[in-house]
Amino acid sequence: MAGKIPDLIATVRTGTGKGAARQARRNGAVPGIVYGGGIDPLPINIDYNLLLKRLRAGRFLSTLWNLKVEGHDDVRVICRSVQKDVVKDLPTHIDLMRLHQNSRIKLYIHVNFEGHEEAPGLKKGGTLVVVRPEVELEVLASEIPDHITVDLTGREVGDVIHIGDVTLPKGVVPTIKRNFVIANIAAPSGLRSSEGEDEAEEVEETEAEEE
Repeated sequence: MAGKIPDLIATVRTGTGKGAARQARRNGAVPGIVYGGGIDPLPINIDYNLLLKRLRAGRFLSTLWNLKVEGHDDVRVICRSVQKDVVKDLPTHIDLMRLHQNSRIKLYIHVNFEGHEEAPGLKKGGTLVVVRPEVELEVLASEIPDHITVDLTGREVGDVIHIGDVTLPKGVVPTIKRNFVIANIAAPSGLRSSEGEDEAEEVEETEAEEE
């Protein structure tokens, strides 16, 4: 199931060219353009403080947005570039691209961990060490999962969980081609048994052989 797509609110920018862009900035807005989708480009303005907040939250360029412009239908967009002032490093212009439902895009998707109670390694005092709380995946714009699930059932101390161990939704593929690590189950030094240490060493040797 697709997660909720966050709104990005903008207004139509009247006029084009550098003069209109400068006026937008004087009025506390960041000028931008929306293109693609087989229709004419649309010049827009986005509130400066709102955009800055979104940018500072991170992942702006890899987030799918629901663009809301008064007088126009909502449209899904992804940011293709943010131009910034070379001195102040603050946004001065933004380019957004419209997406079709069958467009394939790269987004960071949250990783959920389930089955903690069914993991022997955790019951023995092991600790789940999350290496990647989010994973960059290539997905369809119409079928964006709000998370992927890692099942910890049966996992022991020393176990390493790779992306290849996760069942991904249909049509979803990792952007990184190698079988990278998502998490592992480690034993705190105060609780680590000799058996756990041996298992961890075996995993490390296996990792080294794979690399």
